[in-house]
Amino acid sequence: MPSMTPPNGSPRGATLDSREIDRFAAMAAEWWDPNGKFKPLHKLAPARLAYVRDQLCAHFGRDPRQLNCLRGLRILDVGCGGGLLCEPLARLGARVTGLDPAAETIEAARRHAAAQDLDIAYRAGRIEEMDATGGGFDCVMVMEVIEHVPDVAAFLAACARPLKPEGRMLLSTINRTLKSYALAIVGAEYILRWLPIGTHRWDRFVTIGELTEALRRAGLELAGTKGLVYDPLRDEWRLAADTDVNYLAAAVVPAPALAPSA
Repeated sequence: MPSMTPPNGSPRGATLDSREIDRFAAMAAEWWDPNGKFKPLHKLAPARLAYVRDQLCAHFGRDPRQLNCLRGLRILDVGCGGGLLCEPLARLGARVTGLDPAAETIEAARRHAAAQDLDIAYRAGRIEEMDATGGGFDCVMVMEVIEHVPDVAAFLAACARPLKPEGRMLLSTINRTLKSYALAIVGAEYILRWLPIGTHRWDRFVTIGELTEALRRAGLELAGTKGLVYDPLRDEWRLAADTDVNYLAAAVVPAPALAPSA
């Protein structure tokens, strides 16, 4: 069984790292600059959006070719940042709530959404605080977040609570492999300078086996994974079978086991 011990002595059950929050809060003004510190997320956006749209349309019986294909679905984006996914999902008709622990980040997201005349419910706070809202989300998204939290199992357990029994959790993160160390840290941070040095810690990257176990502890079941790879010739990210570095995942509440027949 994969080890689920939080890395480097982090307290078990900790779902936030204050240093990570402060670092992202300091960059809040740059969220919507496509050439700024969040340029890699802007590049990832089309592929991530296509994955989310297609997963939800398949799960809820919608036509992804329709402009309002997510109409009425309630989506919670945990660790939403400046709203790079919240806004296009709202344009597809979803009722979006964006949650982030950094108040500066949420304020930047609210200002940008208001300028686009988009109705998105942004909240500054922790996922544990969503319990008081009554939950009831059709989808909980956790995108590029779990590689920044001390205890993945505890964090995903909190993320699962607002999810409807028939809902779907969608995630994206980075696999912990030698290839991911070479590309996501050495390449992206030190050579290409796509990201500020120190953005990622390899010991917090999450293998698919570890993610599967963390989801199981949260009462969820892994329903599939998809790789996210960079195509240097086209300068774009695309969905692929290769999950060695970046990958996306879907999870559901498992169906109850059928009682054995008499």
